[in-house]
Amino acid sequence: MGTIKTTNIEPIADNGTVTLGSSGDTFTVPSGVTVNMSSATQTGVGGANTPAFLAYSANGQEQSISNSTSTKLDFETELYDTDNAFSSNTTFTCPSGQAGKYQFTANISWYTSSSSSFERAFIMFYKNGSQISNFERRGTDIYRGSYSQQSLNNTIDVNCAVGDTVEVYGWFESITATYVTSSYTMANWFKGFKLIT
Repeated sequence: MGTIKTTNIEPIADNGTVTLGSSGDTFTVPSGVTVNMSSATQTGVGGANTPAFLAYSANGQEQSISNSTSTKLDFETELYDTDNAFSSNTTFTCPSGQAGKYQFTANISWYTSSSSSFERAFIMFYKNGSQISNFERRGTDIYRGSYSQQSLNNTIDVNCAVGDTVEVYGWFESITATYVTSSYTMANWFKGFKLIT
């Protein structure tokens, strides 16, 4: 077959459709060719980073954390949840038909109920009830009057099969701490989205 050279292809009718090939055909774009779609309306190509969610604790929503005890953390308010995959204030569950790689990030802020010494804290991700990642903070207390205040975050990529769950846990040493939003919004949050791979 020969080569067709032209500068413009349009349908016969105004606002019509041009079909390239039929089912089973392959169109190859050679190396070095640029396909410029910057001004086009694109459908059916690329992908979306969904399911996606972001949940947080609003002002005044506090959760007590016992000393040296791994505790599942609550995020009571959803900013968005594209596939209703986040539930019970704590748990992301991979929806049907959405298996793949996901990225999760969480941030927690807390204060001690007194001026007792803070030694270290962990923020941890659990998958299906088992710990898969932790991040530790050690450091100087930041005192606000009679209590100290800290924050900590963690990010992880996770392979999720349908039905897998991902949750966030906190662990604190040598204090009785309170997981808290204090006086500002979204100091504590948990978000995730499916990666396009």
